[in-house]
Amino acid sequence: MSQQKSKKTLINWDLVSVNPNDKNWDWKDLFCFWGINIQSIIGFSLIASLYFIYDLNSFVVFFGTLLGSLLVYFFSNLIGKPSQNYGLPFVVLLRSSLGFNGSKLFGLFRCLVGIFMFGIQTYFLSKAVVYLIRIGIFSYNSEFLDQDIFLTFFLGLNIIDWFSITLVIFVQGFLFSAGMILNKKLIKFSAIAVYLGMIVFFFSILLSDVKFTSNAFIKSFDYSNFIDKNNIAPLITVTGTIFAYFSIIILSFGDFSRYVKNENELKKGNLSLILNLVIFSFFTLFIVTGADAFLKQDPENLNRILTNPTDIIGKFDNLLIINLVLIFIIIASASTNLIANFIPSQYSLINFSPSSLTLKSSSFIIVLMGFLVGIFWLTYLSQIGILSFIDTFSALFGPIFGIMISDFYLIKNKNLVNKDIYSLESNGEYYYSGGWHIKGVYSLILGFIFSASTIWNSNLMFMHSYSWIIGAFVAGFTYYLLAKK
Repeated sequence: MSQQKSKKTLINWDLVSVNPNDKNWDWKDLFCFWGINIQSIIGFSLIASLYFIYDLNSFVVFFGTLLGSLLVYFFSNLIGKPSQNYGLPFVVLLRSSLGFNGSKLFGLFRCLVGIFMFGIQTYFLSKAVVYLIRIGIFSYNSEFLDQDIFLTFFLGLNIIDWFSITLVIFVQGFLFSAGMILNKKLIKFSAIAVYLGMIVFFFSILLSDVKFTSNAFIKSFDYSNFIDKNNIAPLITVTGTIFAYFSIIILSFGDFSRYVKNENELKKGNLSLILNLVIFSFFTLFIVTGADAFLKQDPENLNRILTNPTDIIGKFDNLLIINLVLIFIIIASASTNLIANFIPSQYSLINFSPSSLTLKSSSFIIVLMGFLVGIFWLTYLSQIGILSFIDTFSALFGPIFGIMISDFYLIKNKNLVNKDIYSLESNGEYYYSGGWHIKGVYSLILGFIFSASTIWNSNLMFMHSYSWIIGAFVAGFTYYLLAKK
């Protein structure tokens, strides 16, 4: 496809259909993709908390996790198929249902959420680097960190914090902006490396006392009263919680499925999400129960169970294990940042100005804005409740998904006119009303109202885990009623 000669164009080489020769992802690559999405501190803490903190039946949590992952599998197949067929990223497909201007505006919301979360994730990622640096300095000279230079703070960060966050964000920007060939290698490396790290962590707990830790793990399972009507509500809650955890990935899943060889590989790869959850849950539960059993031998730890891996390793006097786990936390956090935040923001930003932005220039913007979010997170942004506003922006994602699915499967009957999706001509299939599909925008706003009401209406907050699905259904059904002929 050749570039249009006019200065204003919807074509960009990073947004056009993937060359069939470059569709080389198979189910193993998607296994690594889904592995990364669960391999994070948040994922670790979430799984552990569901089993231990909320006093739920173990098998209710297990089956709730399976049901949640099946929902993710179903929705990922729906949104992944059109991108796999036509080789297009999420925001370009969005032009079909909202028009090219609608795609620019509402794709930008996905970009802003991604950049903001990229900055926050980078802040916490830099903290793991800070721990490594401090351990190194302390091992070299235990009194060196008492010098004034390390006790001087600006914006809540000292010199080690500033060095770490600067290093982390620019290393990420350099690696992530290289394109999907390198990103694919990073995804595979990270998924394998983190699982190896969890195996090391697992054996460090197990071999400390095999019988003791194994018994603690077995005792954590509650077989009693699994079949009980009182377990229905917790089962629904766990299912919604697991789905909500993955929901931010689903909308922009097409950014990755466009590289998958065929639909069969897509379905097999998405099914590997369930396998990843089972594997990760096993390691998480064993590590937490084993560590908890040892720690509770000390009376000071009787009333608290640790579900955060950084808290757990902080209780063990083993520098080698601490350093290894911190390294794996850094790898896992960075790769999650790549998939969930950086790549979707890249494509959405390029789509906003396709005639002027590239992977490199969009990456620079993401890095700069993410850096600002990171450095102001502790002292300002975390204090003003801004996550509620980010949550509100995210309430758009379910409705956008619903409109795209309704448009592709029910209105367009799985057919797209590839040349018109890049056309600015008024007679183009997706030009609509000056680049706005009013029916799509109206449906989106209506779905957003329903979705966001679970955030801002205290009487509906119990449905918050399902806000994405509610918004998707309302927007998709409304769009179908308005757009059908």
